[in-house]
This record gives sequence, structure tokens and C-alpha cells, in this order.
Amino acid sequence: MKLTVFWQRMRAYFGDAYADSFARDHVIAELGGRTVHEAFAAGWQAKDVWRAVCAAVDIPAAQR
Repeated sequence: MKLTVFWQRMRAYFGDAYADSFARDHVIAELGGRTVHEAFAAGWQAKDVWRAVCAAVDIPAAQR
């Protein structure tokens, strides 16, 4: 998954205003206790971060 696709999916699910806020502020256990931005800085792949976000907030399968 490209990073642009990741952010498109984040904005589609959370909305334009909240997607970045969620990514900056929400610590996700599946990312080793990191936020989305911290996970990317640590070298995580976009597809793995997206899967962690989906698991953390229970995004329905149809929107994954």
C-alpha cells in the first residue's frame, strides 16, 4: 500500500479534520504503543499501520 492510499483511507474513515489528529494523538497497542506518525518514523509499512488502525478502532471489513 502506498502512503497516499493510506491517508486517503484515513480521511475517508475519520474525515479530513480528524484523520491527522487521530494519527498524531492516538496510541495504538498493535503498533507497539506508538501513534501512526511514530510508527511511520520507526519504519513501519503503510499496510501494516493501516491493519493496526483497523484493528484498534474496529473498522468494518467493507471499509478496509
